[in-house]
Amino acid sequence: MLEEKVILVNELDEPIGTMGKMEAHEKAVLHRAFSVFILNNNNEIMLQQRAHHKYHSPLLWTNTCCSHQRVGESNIEAGIRRLREEMGFEANLKELFHFIYKAPFDNGLTEHELDHVMIGYFDNEPKINTEEVESWKWMKIEDIRNDMIINPDIYTIWFKIIFDEFYHYIEDHKL
Repeated sequence: MLEEKVILVNELDEPIGTMGKMEAHEKAVLHRAFSVFILNNNNEIMLQQRAHHKYHSPLLWTNTCCSHQRVGESNIEAGIRRLREEMGFEANLKELFHFIYKAPFDNGLTEHELDHVMIGYFDNEPKINTEEVESWKWMKIEDIRNDMIINPDIYTIWFKIIFDEFYHYIEDHKL
């Protein structure tokens, strides 16, 4: 199986090439990514717990799904694809904002991403892909914020960064 490639970008989100996903994370090269937040009618976010066999951040809680766009794929198309692959459902997505972050892992890899944050709505149970996802749950936005203070080690490093950006975005904008 061919290794997935990520789209290398500059700080203006202009593509400058591609690189294998693992190499990009080993070298901490800036690349395009996305994060999806699915909310229900109770204004709760669907969180996923990463599968126990993932090569980094196993069993940690994170946003509904996140990944990398493929060459020729829009941000929305990528989000819908990965939502279907990981969580087993589709939802209409809307891009809210993007930002750059850098987050090192304990295993020597580093996320250095220009992350496109998207939102969608869904009120049913997902059909999780157990190769990707161990479990899932709904949590109120304020409960996530408070739990990250009390239990920071149960969340992925990138989710803590992205959630903070998301939280400040929703403080300033009506969803």
